[in-house]
Amino acid sequence: MTAFSRIVCFCFAALMISWGGVSAASAQIETEAKYAYLLDVETKTVLFEKNSDELMAPASMSKLMTLAVLFERLKSGKLTLDTEFTVSENAWRTGGAPSGTAAMFAPIHTNITISDLIQGITVQSGNDACIILAEGIAGTEEAFTHMMTQYARKIGLEKSTFGNSSGLPNPDQLMTAAELAKLALHLIEEYPEYYHYFGQEEFPYRKHKFYNRNPLVRSDFPSDGLKTGYTKESGYGIVASAVENGRRLILVMNGLESSKARRSEAIKLLNWGFRAFGKFTVFGADEIVGEALTWGGEKRYVQLRGDGDVRVLLPKDVSKQRLRGEIVYRGPVITPIHEGDPIGHLRVTGPDGIEASAPLYAAESVGRAGIIRQGFDSALTLAFGWLIQDGDSGEN
Repeated sequence: MTAFSRIVCFCFAALMISWGGVSAASAQIETEAKYAYLLDVETKTVLFEKNSDELMAPASMSKLMTLAVLFERLKSGKLTLDTEFTVSENAWRTGGAPSGTAAMFAPIHTNITISDLIQGITVQSGNDACIILAEGIAGTEEAFTHMMTQYARKIGLEKSTFGNSSGLPNPDQLMTAAELAKLALHLIEEYPEYYHYFGQEEFPYRKHKFYNRNPLVRSDFPSDGLKTGYTKESGYGIVASAVENGRRLILVMNGLESSKARRSEAIKLLNWGFRAFGKFTVFGADEIVGEALTWGGEKRYVQLRGDGDVRVLLPKDVSKQRLRGEIVYRGPVITPIHEGDPIGHLRVTGPDGIEASAPLYAAESVGRAGIIRQGFDSALTLAFGWLIQDGDSGEN
């Protein structure tokens, strides 16, 4: 199959919507963080990035992968929140009280529930809690790190590698800001029943009372997670998510010089993401956006529409810009096609680097034609593929 694109036969000229805001050029923002990535969740639009594909030491932010492996087993029923694991001497020494690192101070040789271990990680960032979980699930922490890497590959994290479950300094503990954001999004969407742990402000455990180390959670800012991190090598970092007026953003930052800078820079970027961008409706719920070429179908083309209104996230002064719409899909689309099947996306581009997209779906069903039509389409695709693109421009 080839990546096709079809130009929507008009420009979104003027889009006469009145917005206050800065221009696309001046809307850019800087950050003291060495690495940064800001994502709008609904539209999957990347609003800002800085060195986001470079590997870095993630410190305790990599605990999100430890929790992802655990949540998968909880969701499948292999474990429950009441399941208990034993605190080994290794977990106690390496990540507990004797280690001098962040710990939930689980006493050696005692049993502790998974529910408490989760809170020990999300609230207190306990390294001992991570090792206890790793050993309880896989037998050894080393075996658990292989599970972490396997899980990363399964959800599309191609660069991340893990040397431990806690994020303590290790040359094999490497992630990118973009992949941390993708992991955070996965946790939010795949495990909503456990996500509330990240926004928990306090955790009483035995004689201790821990307070969430995420400064955004313990503030008036509308953040509900996820995780901070710090080592001398990594600097100060944060994976944060916030919701304002029903719109969720995910932010990853790392390499900051102080906890104060981490808090202020995170709030600055998140506020900018909420204020500088807005959603534009470019097609109504019942409007046909365009069409895509089919293979072996009763119809040559299948009509496309959005799932409801087709909305894109753009800088708020987009009304001053001339934008171009382009339908992008991999095709020809093999039949049969059912109404509602995802086909491709509408890509909106304009000056000053503006780009946004929205998914497109089949607006109708297209059945499979007879063997003669299938053979004809195959012959055209093999011998004259460029002809049947009907004037579309290919996209690599």
